[in-house]
Amino acid sequence: MDSTLVTAILADICASTGHSSPAREPMRVWDMSGVERLRFAGGRTAIYKYAVEPFDREDQILRAASRAGIPVPQVIGSIAREGTLGMVIEDLGEPVREAGDTDGIVAAVAVHEASADASLPVLDEDALAALPELALGHLRRLRGAGRWIEGAADLTAMLEALAIAASKRATGTDLAPFGWVHSEFHATSLHIGEEGQCLLDFARAFTGPGLLDLASWHGTLDDPDPARLRSFIEAYVATGGAKDALAERGGLPTEQWALGWHRIWASEWFMEQAVKWINKPENDPLYIKAVRRHLTAAVRLLEA
Repeated sequence: MDSTLVTAILADICASTGHSSPAREPMRVWDMSGVERLRFAGGRTAIYKYAVEPFDREDQILRAASRAGIPVPQVIGSIAREGTLGMVIEDLGEPVREAGDTDGIVAAVAVHEASADASLPVLDEDALAALPELALGHLRRLRGAGRWIEGAADLTAMLEALAIAASKRATGTDLAPFGWVHSEFHATSLHIGEEGQCLLDFARAFTGPGLLDLASWHGTLDDPDPARLRSFIEAYVATGGAKDALAERGGLPTEQWALGWHRIWASEWFMEQAVKWINKPENDPLYIKAVRRHLTAAVRLLEA
């Protein structure tokens, strides 16, 4: 991350929006993005979020989400320059409480009811079925660079089995809910404030099966729990979510389908990060461990 560029972008946003130079308070910083609270003269605050590819379109996504009626922070100003996005958004303040399952269900219904946006990438049935092959391509590139070789032979076998089963198991992808997918849908991405709830972290949103959001809500640190997800989906439908969310897909119960494909989607993303976006060989053991855990679950869930 180029801190000089990040600072220059902020200065230009402030100048273009008529704001004075603020005090900056770092809140969270990752390899590819960061978040700061800005304090302007007079006591006004805002949030400055900056990120590099592939997270450099979040300002456009937030504006599209707002037009679609999805509750998101207002974008005050943004600039994308040299592969880096800086955006100043409204400060929602500290949450009044953590988001729970009921909050997640209400937010999911709002997202999935919103009109699709043509600017978003699409994950349809063909694209979903292609994920195991995409992951195999990442694996080949990693191994061509002398990485992911020792202690990772089982990954190839699992991805090949999933690739064989993918076409059959991907059927039903386009059933409702199909449209906006937040893609980082979990409690920490849902801000509960005095004036209601607001969704954060839309950088990887796409058009696709909303069940992937529902499958991600409870996280990926624990083993997938189909019974828990089934109850979550049933509550989602009872709250106004698409009734077809309960329909069988790919010859499998909806909860099994959603959890299996979400784990493949997560694995492909981890591998793409390792080979392209972060590319830190020292992180390989952690990434391999996570991918193995997700693929093992996906093979079981999708009966590949």
